[in-house]
Amino acid sequence: MTVSSDSFDTFARAGTAASTDAARVVLITGGARRIGRALALGFAARGWDVAVHFGTSRADADELVAEIVALGRRAIALKADLAVESDVESLVPDCVAAFGRLHCVVNNASRFDEDTARDVGYARLLELTAINLGAPLVLSRMLFDATPEAALSDESQRGVVINVLDQKLYNLNPDYLSYTLSKAALQTATTALAQALAPKVRVVGLAPGLTLQSADQTPDSFAAAHRVTPLGRASRPEDIVAAALYLADAAGVTGTTLVVDGGQHLVPLPRDVMFLTGG
Repeated sequence: MTVSSDSFDTFARAGTAASTDAARVVLITGGARRIGRALALGFAARGWDVAVHFGTSRADADELVAEIVALGRRAIALKADLAVESDVESLVPDCVAAFGRLHCVVNNASRFDEDTARDVGYARLLELTAINLGAPLVLSRMLFDATPEAALSDESQRGVVINVLDQKLYNLNPDYLSYTLSKAALQTATTALAQALAPKVRVVGLAPGLTLQSADQTPDSFAAAHRVTPLGRASRPEDIVAAALYLADAAGVTGTTLVVDGGQHLVPLPRDVMFLTGG
């Protein structure tokens, strides 16, 4: 794994005042774009220092780091291939080396490939499982190892893992099967890790609904799909940010998942919401 040297330069320029406060530190996987970017800016606005993980979006990550520094927070960009275990294992130590501590990991990055039971195979299933399940498991273990023993008795020292899941786990359909299976495994892991890593580290899930337009959708089809919920709209980036910030601070919450989707999971659909185009 490599770290953007430009980002370390920016980090160093953030100033002595920022480095001497007691800000908490969050690592956000897939943090350079889309929901990850919103999360990074949201945590920074709340006073957190931010490690922005990226895979290939170096320019986006460096631009985001500059935005966070402009808010008065410290930030770095960390490159890693989440399909490579040694890359993943380096992320937490690099955060600790840069900031002195890591308090929260948001496992936001995921691979989302279209397949069904008719065409799923070993290769794609293993690839998605490595990224969508393996990387969060390794990062959870690494955060536990990096959390001081004082956290056993001092709640203020404890870490938290936020696993980004999906409302479709509560409203199953046959589309995107490999993705769905990997997220279902991560949901189960959220419960098991909450038991295994307590009390040093809390582990929680956050399940959004349809939030941002994908490359496969037109603006009209996205808008139509976004409306099909009890609240007349699904999740928005600001909803996900607010929920993540709540979970990061909710000292009494672990081993459970917060569904933030406008009630989308309450509306059964025969196909994934990505294919919904009706008004």
